[in-house]
Amino acid sequence: MKIGISIGDINGIGMEVIIKTFRDARMLDMCTPIVYGSSKISSFHSKALEINDFSFNKIKNAKEAKIKKANIIECWQEDVEIILGKSTEEGGKYALASLEAATADLTAGNIDALVTAPINKDNIQSETFDFPGHTEYLSEKFNGESLMLMVGENIKIGVATNHIPISKVANTLTAENIFGKLKILNKTLVQDFCVTNPRIAVLGLNPHAGDNGLIGKEEENIIIPAIDNAKSIGINAFGPYPADGFFGSGNYKKFDAILAMYHDQGLIPFKSLSFGDGTNFTAGLNIIRTSPDHGVAYEIAGQNKAEENSFRQAIYVACDIHKNRMFSEKINETPLATKKLQH
Repeated sequence: MKIGISIGDINGIGMEVIIKTFRDARMLDMCTPIVYGSSKISSFHSKALEINDFSFNKIKNAKEAKIKKANIIECWQEDVEIILGKSTEEGGKYALASLEAATADLTAGNIDALVTAPINKDNIQSETFDFPGHTEYLSEKFNGESLMLMVGENIKIGVATNHIPISKVANTLTAENIFGKLKILNKTLVQDFCVTNPRIAVLGLNPHAGDNGLIGKEEENIIIPAIDNAKSIGINAFGPYPADGFFGSGNYKKFDAILAMYHDQGLIPFKSLSFGDGTNFTAGLNIIRTSPDHGVAYEIAGQNKAEENSFRQAIYVACDIHKNRMFSEKINETPLATKKLQH
């Protein structure tokens, strides 16, 4: 399969983790990577990292990609100023150019999945990118309601609200919104991760999940009705659970996935348990997009300190989901095909 890769901020660690990932030739056995960027950018980073035993195969389009090679499409020819560790206007400009080129090929079906290296959500803002992150950008591009799902080896956490201020969380949450996220989460567990009859835990919004309305009414008025709606259509949703005790007691291990109410409620425990090995998956869309669980990390850019584990996992997860979706489509074609594949 062909994996498209956007390079993220040119002044961050994106290109470093990409190079380190595909420097291991074993990665080329599972996919054909196509990086959207510039060989000049990759050469600059290789030199900074003192990596002399790796280079990309330069191509003009995805159809020219060679298997067993790490390919790069020259999305621009001009020289670009790289200032490692700094947020610059050019850093945002070329991160967007890479993302747009990769997204165009994803739309056209020239690549099977997209893995995005980290962007700076501030310097990438422009007339064509007015979004708080990749998730929202891709949701609009592909006309779908999505779910930001963090995927670790033993834990999966989705969030009901994405990149919004804490002050807006309570007013953004509705029973319909939570119900919609539960439907996406249940479907992706079955279709993309091959989980049979998944069990989903739902966290409360308030401390102690509201203490029966004593510390807030959102659980009674919004979250519990959403859980009941999910149960009415056969989704195994449980809760709401107080977030602190839920993770502290290890209760999360009893579930296939968890729905948190807001970003930090889900990502703080996730990164505490899986940082460096986790993957961000944009569930709910008809395309596959994953990313590592870290940011641009300006503070270590160009110092050969960035670990590629999370980026490698993002490649693994994208490949697995593509395989699982193909399997899911195949077994749903005809009852006879289902019987043959199950056998």
